[in-house]
Amino acid sequence: MNRRNPSQPGRSSAAGQRGLDDIPIARRTATPGMTTNPWLLRLSIGSACALLVVALLLVLRPRFLARMLGMPPVSGLNARTSPDGRLLGHFPYGELAGAELVSVAPGLALQHDAARSLLAMQRDAAQSGVRLVVLSAFRPVSLQNEVFFGVKSERSQSASERAKVSAPPGFSEHSTGYAVDLGDGDDPATNLAPSFDQTVAFAWLELHAARYHFILSFPRDNRQGVSYEPWHWRFEGSADALKVFEPAQRLSR
Repeated sequence: MNRRNPSQPGRSSAAGQRGLDDIPIARRTATPGMTTNPWLLRLSIGSACALLVVALLLVLRPRFLARMLGMPPVSGLNARTSPDGRLLGHFPYGELAGAELVSVAPGLALQHDAARSLLAMQRDAAQSGVRLVVLSAFRPVSLQNEVFFGVKSERSQSASERAKVSAPPGFSEHSTGYAVDLGDGDDPATNLAPSFDQTVAFAWLELHAARYHFILSFPRDNRQGVSYEPWHWRFEGSADALKVFEPAQRLSR
């Protein structure tokens, strides 16, 4: 009859302990004698994922996060975006990279596809005796900030009044590199004025601009609620440009 020595632990217990001791501490999933609540584990993982998503939004989509949290998207402007992303009527637009820009006039540039089309349009207009002059083209967000807030202060305008004639920074078509302000070289008094629509240049644009993929951004009674701007035209002659302006096109339909 085999008797177990009471001074020695049982084999199964000793073997189990040796098996646990053989596993490196870094690879053990739990401390011996302790259990992990699966609900707490899931909650911890969920919280970590949520924090990661918020961090990514802060870096990649700050305006989307601001809208989601109900925060004003532009510093110094106490206004919030509408459900379709507009701020005071204007859609959000990113800033075009400098490498994509091509000069169209001294100190003025457009995205390369828009620039090529604009220059062709100017040449053809000149053959008809029309002088299309580029008044403004690409604007970085920093310059748009000065245009919006600087003039707003000079004219003592409210934010909504200023937004009727100029977009807040981060919401201007000019920052895309696809938008241009045009004037009549033979009638400079009409530059950036509603009376531009009485010029020979505007009449020519109405007949021919679509051939070069330029359309009037803010016609009379436009659904964005922006003031009539007969001088402001945008290029929609590429897939990228169409994608950029698709929300504005959808609203106008």
